[in-house]
Amino acid sequence: MRHTNELNHFKFSPATWIIPSFFLVVIWFVFYVDNSFNLHLNTHGILPRTLSGLQGVVFSPFLHGDLSHIANNSLPLFILTTALIYFYREVSLKVLVYGIFFSGIITWIIGRESYHIGASGLIYVLVSFIFFKGMMTQYYRLMALSLAVVVLYGGMIWYVFPDVDHKISWEGHLAGLLTGFVFAVKFKTPDYKKDIQYEWEKPDFNPEEDAFMKRFDENGNFVNPPKPEEILEVEEEQTRLEPVKYVYVFREATDDNKH
Repeated sequence: MRHTNELNHFKFSPATWIIPSFFLVVIWFVFYVDNSFNLHLNTHGILPRTLSGLQGVVFSPFLHGDLSHIANNSLPLFILTTALIYFYREVSLKVLVYGIFFSGIITWIIGRESYHIGASGLIYVLVSFIFFKGMMTQYYRLMALSLAVVVLYGGMIWYVFPDVDHKISWEGHLAGLLTGFVFAVKFKTPDYKKDIQYEWEKPDFNPEEDAFMKRFDENGNFVNPPKPEEILEVEEEQTRLEPVKYVYVFREATDDNKH
């Protein structure tokens, strides 16, 4: 079998690292400006069920409370965004933009009456989408990616439940998890398994000339088993080693190399 179009789906392009890098530059720049000039930008986060709190749906992913908060979000945000763009290029922009919007709206609806900030909601969108979509495709590369996400970030599931840590927005995490799952169901991706083409699917395949197909009749019955001498001949051919050739080069001895 062979892969015919896989490189068209999984292709490293400048956007694969530029977009995640740009996202990190923006959130760190906002964090630096906020702390340097005491702007208190946290008040522009999501404040549930208030009209003014709706602005946080757009702004909250770029706002972080302290250095530990933004540092913990930076690496998974970069890794997951890069993986999303590389493996799901066709729907990556939708997942990022709509992920911020819908996870923010759900947080605004179900959240506690306090400001919800941080990119963790988007991170949960990415974890959820990459995991569930990979399992749904049943394609070995994407399923391997799903398992890698579980190994690296599977422990994040505990932070979608109340009372685990009162300082975190479990509502934002839960909103991101649900949003990512819905996206995995709704957003269509190519049928990667069609990239696998077997020998008998090739246009130039002729069953009458194929050694294996000659063993069967028109009804699919095994009627022509190989003879013992044919099996022995194949085994000898497979185990036959190419002769090893040694090439000797003679040089005339001189005072410099005679010793």
